[in-house]
Amino acid sequence: MDPATAETLAGAMETRPEMPPPLRPDDTSAPLRDRILAVVALYPEPRSALIPALRLAQEEYGWLSTEAFEQVADATGFTPALCKSVASFYDMFRLHPAGAHEICVCTNISCALVGAGETLREFSRELGIEPGSTTADGRFTLRTVECYGGCGWGPVVSVDERYHEPFGPDRVKPLLDELRGESQ
Repeated sequence: MDPATAETLAGAMETRPEMPPPLRPDDTSAPLRDRILAVVALYPEPRSALIPALRLAQEEYGWLSTEAFEQVADATGFTPALCKSVASFYDMFRLHPAGAHEICVCTNISCALVGAGETLREFSRELGIEPGSTTADGRFTLRTVECYGGCGWGPVVSVDERYHEPFGPDRVKPLLDELRGESQ
């Protein structure tokens, strides 16, 4: 890593506030359809509930399968094709099964300029997979995303939808060791 990037990352780490803990998941004991209908009721226009409904389905199944799109469509009154077209636009939706831990590296220009490529290569090297792949044991999926909006704190990495920023290549191995330790 060049000295200017190292200095920028060190300064960002010193001044960045600590992230709050994740929120507790909502009650998932109700059937998915009922949870989607409750979300739809919050909006004056049902189309506005599509993204939250798709999130609920993804949380239920881990990804958005044909069955998930059909359930969202049934509850919202839209077609599965419309639901899939919305989901395919956003990086936050998984259209294929993912590993137990999903690691996403922002590769937009702001993150690329401060070392996102090096961070991504280190994840690839440590996991033994290329971006867009899942490890053979199903524990990790590595993806690239276009932008997380943390342009002043790049590179940005999300792990299971929790943002870590700035995230240089030196943080890859400790993070993976921690995640591997949690699942043993």
